[in-house]
This record gives sequence, structure tokens and C-alpha cells, in this order.
Amino acid sequence: MQTGHDTNTTIAFPVLIGDIGGTNARFAILVDAYAAPKEFPVIPTASYKTIDEAIQRGVLDKTSVQPRSAVLAVAGPVRDDEVDLTNAPWIVKPKQMIAELGFKDVILINDFEAQAMATISVEQKYLEKIGGGEVRQSASRVVLGPGTGLGVAGLVHARHTWYPVPGEGGHMDIGPRSKRDLELFPHYEPIEGRISGEQLICGRGLMNIYRAVCKADGREVKAASPAEVTSAGLDGMDPAAVETLELFCTYLGRIAGDLALVFMARGGVYLSGGIAQIVMPVLRHPGFRQAFEDKAPHSEMMRQIPSFVVTHPLAALSGMAAYARTPVLFGLATEGRRWKA
Repeated sequence: MQTGHDTNTTIAFPVLIGDIGGTNARFAILVDAYAAPKEFPVIPTASYKTIDEAIQRGVLDKTSVQPRSAVLAVAGPVRDDEVDLTNAPWIVKPKQMIAELGFKDVILINDFEAQAMATISVEQKYLEKIGGGEVRQSASRVVLGPGTGLGVAGLVHARHTWYPVPGEGGHMDIGPRSKRDLELFPHYEPIEGRISGEQLICGRGLMNIYRAVCKADGREVKAASPAEVTSAGLDGMDPAAVETLELFCTYLGRIAGDLALVFMARGGVYLSGGIAQIVMPVLRHPGFRQAFEDKAPHSEMMRQIPSFVVTHPLAALSGMAAYARTPVLFGLATEGRRWKA
């Protein structure tokens, strides 16, 4: 039965936690509130036709522990007790999972709610600081994740509780600021007539910037994929790719700074996902923080807000584990997205 107004904040152990991405699914089992998560090998989503088959064969068949509950981070809206994932070929059907996989309780959360909760759960050694500023422990936070798209969420602290705030901040407008921007923006591929953050700050955004730089300068387009652009940019072999990475990090700084203003994120701004880790050498150049802090009349305040690259290989699972252990610490609304046997 799907709950209407769920006031039960307890989750029965053992708990299966899962982060369902566009390319890979990552799973772990929490035996109890104190045990470290038992992680399982990463499962490529293309390897199984359904998520149920992936859980059965990739997790349940490899352990004697039978989870009573499941908490899954997914990208996609809940419609008619199903979630058709926006970035993977699977459909999540909680009622079917309860019937066929033996769960008593299934909770679905937004993939960036999990990333937001991870900002307070990952150890300091997995946070690479970019620039100055210091974290205020109970202040709001923002997480951005350039990947297939540009994921965004906030984490707001109030009444001794952390509230994850998912949204579509990656689709905010971004406009030209510099002379170089004015040369390049006419060549950027728009979406329905406008340039959003996600048109530039994600994998395909890298290609959008790269092609525009090549076109504006009359250069040959040599790189054919985001991976080729980042590789050529980092090793300095392709000047257009080098500039692309600088622009990518500058634009990321602008959007990250805007979101820091929206949430008054004195608890920090956190960059998650693989792309941020790959381009970290360029994020350390002045462009990212200059763009981040260039928010007159609040530039001085922005200099006090720290920014980090999250390097934890399973950050979303870390956030979900924190929630599963102590749900009462998080104001995570489960109405309409929790199903019980």
C-alpha cells in the first residue's frame, strides 16, 4: 500500500540502498544502524532488462542477507506507482518489488536528494577544497553535479533537521558576461531559443562549448566526445579543448555562485560526479572561484563561502546510508513515494 501521509520515520533493517544512474547502478546493504554498508559490484544498467533482475542477480543472489526495506535514489517522477527513469532504460515498480523481491518497505528518493544528504555524511578526506571560505556547520548547503545533465539540490537546516530540497536549477538561464562570451554565445546550441546551464555544464555541454570555440576561431573540430575534449584539454594538446575546459569551469562557477546566493549556502557548495573530479585541475585555476565570487554587491560574502569537489566514489550511497540509519535527522517527505507490504 502506498502511504498518503507517512509519519513513520523508522526503516526496518536490513536495508538495501541503491543509487540508480544512467549508466551504472550501485547497491549496498546496511545490516543494522551501526554496521558499515556491505557494497556490491557496480552493475551496468545495460546488463539487465529490469531493475528487479539486477537486484535479484546482482545483489540478493550474492548474499544470505534478505533486506526488509529498500531505499532507492532515482531520476524520474512517480506516476501511477511507477518511475520511468529519465536516464536509464528501467522502470521502477515498487509494488512489484514488494511482491517478488520480498521487501516490506520501499522508499524512492530523488537522486540529488541523496547527493545533498551526502554533503554532511562523507568524511573530510573525500572533500577537495577549491578556494577560500570556511564551513558553518548548521548552515545551508548546495550540491551541483554535471553529468548526463546538471543535477542540483539544496540542503537546508532548520529545527535540528536537515531538509533536502531537490529542484531543476540546472535549467536556469546563463548569459554572456565577457567579450569572449559575446563571440561564442551565438554559436552555442540553444534549447527552445535559450541557453540554460545544462546546455553548457554537462557532458554534452562540453561538446557544445568545444564546437562553438572551434567555429568562432575557424578551427578544425578534432575531438568527437566529451572524454576526448577533457583528455585533450588536460594534456594541452588541443588549444580549443584547453579553452573549453576553462570556460566550462567558469560557467560552473557562475551557476554555483547563483545557487549559493539562493540558498545562502554558508555550509558550502559541493560539486559531485565524475566530470567535476576529472576537471579538478582546471577548477583549481582562478576562473572557477572568480566567477563564483563575482556577485556584486555580495562578492565579499561569496569569498567566505567554501566550495568542494566530492571525491567519494559512492557519495550518494553515503547520503542514503545516513538517512536509513537515522531518518529522524532528515526532513525527507516520503508522501507518495513510500510503499509498504
